[in-house]
Amino acid sequence: MIAKSSRNAEPGPFSRTARTRALHFRGSLGRFATGVAIVTFDGATRRHGITVNSFTSVSMEPPLVLVSIARTARAHDELAGRPFTVNILGAEQKQLALHFAGRPGPEPLWVEGGTAPRLSNVLAYFECKPWAAYDGGDHTLYVGEVVDFNYRNGDALAFANSAFTTIPESQLGMEDLL
Repeated sequence: MIAKSSRNAEPGPFSRTARTRALHFRGSLGRFATGVAIVTFDGATRRHGITVNSFTSVSMEPPLVLVSIARTARAHDELAGRPFTVNILGAEQKQLALHFAGRPGPEPLWVEGGTAPRLSNVLAYFECKPWAAYDGGDHTLYVGEVVDFNYRNGDALAFANSAFTTIPESQLGMEDLL
């Protein structure tokens, strides 16, 4: 067996500089395909929307969902304690995702939800009242109790490897299995 010199060995992820390691960590996370959603809510002075790809269900009873919002997001502090809607985007709604990610485009069409505002014609939505908020390092984990929801048919907008992609609608929906 021939041992490699440590000078010639490929450095592992823990021997990189902090910045390089952070970029490598982000790239590694990016290999996991996620859906794309926009969290919408009414703030103290105006309506807000934040594009996210960190969204998950938490509980069926009571119905709870979680979104992870970066502390650096402009609307982060205003979301605390406010009702919100998680809007799941269809494959044709990439411009909407970009609009709320800081690349403004045409003004979106809003729907006045019973609990919080939502966006028109999204693939699915979950209107939530605040349940809890948890420290998540450089993010806050907001948990909402779902009070209204719905969906439509269509392909989903997804994000993987730092690019948008499409997840085709499956042939059989989960509700047909229940």
